[in-house]
Amino acid sequence: EMTNHFVTKHFVRMIFALARLLAAGASAYAHPHVWVTMQGELVYAPDGAVTGVRYNWTFDDMFSAFATQGLDPKKPGVFTREDLAPLAKENVDSLKEFGYFTFAKANGKKIEMKDPTDFYLDYNTKDTVLTLHFTLPFKAPIKAKELNVEIYDPEYFVDFSFKDMKEPISLVGAPAACKLLVARPKELTVPPGQQLGEAFFNQLNASENWGAQFANKISVKCP
Repeated sequence: EMTNHFVTKHFVRMIFALARLLAAGASAYAHPHVWVTMQGELVYAPDGAVTGVRYNWTFDDMFSAFATQGLDPKKPGVFTREDLAPLAKENVDSLKEFGYFTFAKANGKKIEMKDPTDFYLDYNTKDTVLTLHFTLPFKAPIKAKELNVEIYDPEYFVDFSFKDMKEPISLVGAPAACKLLVARPKELTVPPGQQLGEAFFNQLNASENWGAQFANKISVKCP
């Protein structure tokens, strides 16, 4: 009964196997299964319209190890951008189904996205982690008094968090008067004696938007 759950909730297709591995005979494994640390930029055009968001997503070492299995680099354990190019393509293609876990509104109205550009993966040999870099363009540039972007997985299969730094999100080319506010999600608290095991998540679906409580929030107000 695990199979159906994970087929519908894959992050990239390979995660299917990893998730099966994690969950095999052990429903005690609580979500999430993949951890992503983010850094990014909101990109503005010369006329002051915001054109999209540029992301750097660093995956946890376990996912990174799993994702690079089967790749055959020239130097063992050293993956070049070229080595990782097919995997980068697979990542962005798979993310499309989930709207890139990015929920954006301009003046309260939903923003449509285009397919990512400038995407590539790099591998940090010291930390043994993969980072996916990509630009997510808005369908059309937007001039907005208020722009709100939330990043999260509605089903909490993937845990997103901003990088632990002063400004994990920055504005590039924004009008000087625009003010940026970044809010990190609250910690998950589970009452003592209770555990959010696989069974709990099996009965969730995306429309319940359970993961929204862990949204990383970006808000830009311009006069």
